[in-house]
Amino acid sequence: MCCPPSIFKETGLKAEKDLNKISRRPGGRFNVIQCSPVHPREDSPTGVSEHQTQNRREVAAQYILPCDPNVVLTLRNKRVIELGSGYGLAGLAIAACTEASEVLLTDGNPQVVEYIRKNMTESSGLFGDTKVRACIVHWSRHQAAMPGLNFDIVIAADCTFFKDFHVDLAHTIKGLLSTSDGSQAILFNPRRGDSLDRFVRASQSVELDVEIQERYDSRIWDLHQAFLRNESVTEWPNYDEDHCYPLLLSITHQRYVATEATQEL
Repeated sequence: MCCPPSIFKETGLKAEKDLNKISRRPGGRFNVIQCSPVHPREDSPTGVSEHQTQNRREVAAQYILPCDPNVVLTLRNKRVIELGSGYGLAGLAIAACTEASEVLLTDGNPQVVEYIRKNMTESSGLFGDTKVRACIVHWSRHQAAMPGLNFDIVIAADCTFFKDFHVDLAHTIKGLLSTSDGSQAILFNPRRGDSLDRFVRASQSVELDVEIQERYDSRIWDLHQAFLRNESVTEWPNYDEDHCYPLLLSITHQRYVATEATQEL
């Protein structure tokens, strides 16, 4: 498949030691999970299992695709990109259930991108007129904005736990996000200590506005409360709000309000 230039190639990671920090790189912190039933790993050196990360993608899919068809239609004719797609659950759900004009699924791991393409092939009959693609994207603070390669919606789940990449992720979002009204990045991430707050500061430092919501969906909130109460029907052993419950981040370009002095000029 043809992918856009620059950021959509293997650039922006300066050295092998940087590649070793990417969560799903073969031989890195996680082994790539093959196309077979997934058994959760709780012994990841990062403290984040692929099972937990997939849960965040399920939250993203459920929030973006609620039962109300009027909300789904807000993505009509929109260009959508997912960062850190994993196996593409959220992005493929958007492609299948909305009228988005384009959905681009991305990951930094070439092997994972191949799995995304396999899932695309399996689900291709569900996409209708939506153009669906997948390619490699490495986040980079050196990436300038690319006219014509902007997206109305940027989505990502559980992509802020590597503090070394906060600035790169913020720059990538800024470069990809359209400046048109209504454009936004939607991220789902737990606080995980001060990691989320540090990412918010990194985003603000590159002139992005960030709004955090704790209660954004009644169904997800009810499940969260049930996990906290350790109810047997919804039991999640060792459920920890700080590491498990994803907050919703809405990220937009900063809007400047002209002062009276500026208007006089």
